[in-house]
Parts: sequence; C-alpha cells; structure tokens
Amino acid sequence: MPELPEVEVVRRGLTAHVVGSRVDAVEVLHPRAVRRHLPGGADLAARLTGLSVTAAQRRGKYLWLEVDPGDLAVVVHLGMSGQMLVQAPEVAREKHLRILAELDSGRELRFVDQRTFGGWALAPLVEVDGTAVPEPVAHIARDPLDPLFDPDGAVAAIRRKQSEIKRVLLDQTVLSGVGNIYADEALWRSRIHGNRAADRLTRPQVRLLLESVTEVMTQALAQGGTSFDALYVNVNGESGYFDRSLSAYGREDEPCSRCGAPIRREKFMNRSSYSCPRCQPRPRLPR
Repeated sequence: MPELPEVEVVRRGLTAHVVGSRVDAVEVLHPRAVRRHLPGGADLAARLTGLSVTAAQRRGKYLWLEVDPGDLAVVVHLGMSGQMLVQAPEVAREKHLRILAELDSGRELRFVDQRTFGGWALAPLVEVDGTAVPEPVAHIARDPLDPLFDPDGAVAAIRRKQSEIKRVLLDQTVLSGVGNIYADEALWRSRIHGNRAADRLTRPQVRLLLESVTEVMTQALAQGGTSFDALYVNVNGESGYFDRSLSAYGREDEPCSRCGAPIRREKFMNRSSYSCPRCQPRPRLPR
C-alpha cells in the first residue's frame, strides 16, 4: 500500500487537476472497485453525478475527495496498486480501468487498479478534534506532516504500547502515514532496532524516531515518493524515485552507508525488515 509521501503526491495532483470540476458522468466498470460502497455501483454513480469536487484531502495513507454538498466525501482506497489518473478522453482506456468519472473540464478521472484491492466509496464527513474527516477514517491518528500533529502526545502514546516499536509505528491509530518502507528507514536513522519494546524506549529516543519519520517522509515527498514497480504513479502517470535514496529498506547484504556492515533482512509480519546489525543491535532479552 502506498505510504504518506506517495498519497500526498497524488492528493496534490488531484488538487491541481480535479478540484473545482463538476462530475458529469460516472462509469463503474468492475464491482470490486465499489465493494466498500454497500449500496453498489449504480448508487455511487447516481449520487456522484452532478456534484462538484471541492477539495482533495489526506490523513496518513488515507485519501478522499470532498464534494458539494459539504457533508460528503469520496473515500479513495488505493490498495496495493490503485492509481488515480487524469486523462484526456481520447487517451485509450487502461487495461485495468475500474471507475471512470467524466469532468466538466473535459478531462476524465480514472481509477485504475490491477490487483482490485482498492476502490471508491461515498461516506459522510464527521468532525474529529476539530477536523472534518470521512466516517471510515475517524479512528486514524494524525500524521507527522499534519499541521495539528502533537509530537508530545505521540511520544506518550508510543511509550504506552507494550509491543515492538516497528509494530507501533505501523499502527495507524497511534501514528498514521508510516508503512514498512519508511518505518525501516526511520529506525535506521535513529539507530533503533524494530524489535525494541516501545515502552522501554526513552522519551528522547522516541522523539528522535519521530523526527526521523518526519525527515524521511519529507525527503521522499520532495522526490515524488518511492516506486519499486510501475504500479505507483501520480495523476500524470509518473513514478516516484526515492527508492534510490533508501539506506536500509531493500538493501540486503549491501554495506551500511554509516558503518559498512552488510544490511540484514529479517522476517516481520509476513513481510521483511531491513536493518544494520552494527548500528541497530537487536534487543538482548525478549519480552
């Protein structure tokens, strides 16, 4: 699933090319793309047609379009391979096109999803801590790039967790926007092994970790996000390239750029974790 920088790149593209447009027609081309919208594709198409897109918003890895009337949003689940593309009508339809919205600007907003894990759903907006978010996103914590993010509160929440620190970083109800890639990168920068117990880290250690999370995601955002294949693209179909700047993730057996030790890969939650055995020693005693 795309992480915060990738989703923010898409959000910015939607702000530039879709916000302010009216939806003139909607085609739902695959039922799985609207499976989270329980009334079905015909209902989503009928309710969305004629509405204007007023904003593109994000919290962590979660993306939505606000529409007029202002109490409704199109929640966009990108899943593993979802793409939001803005195309001219004459551009040939993509092989894995799932939803198409015709805009009064003369462009088309296309949701393309090879693996069909993503989709669209209409949801009401609710207020959480003074911010309007779609109801399905109400439980998601603020992310480090949110202007209202509370670092002290996040430090306290992380240190209350009796779990491995990497698991806590991936818990979107504690801190949103971080996935496997940027968790490994932030832990490497902080010299903390992902198996360290969160409640045994000091406040300065957790604060440094949060600063590293913010730093690595800001740098990735500046470069357009991370891309390991053709599935992650922005609204113009361009891939990110921060993978060239990664220090730990995907670098198994390559020398650590800090100390020279070979980067180690370990199994983690049906995925992989990458760390430096010298800079990030494993905890000595299991919990």
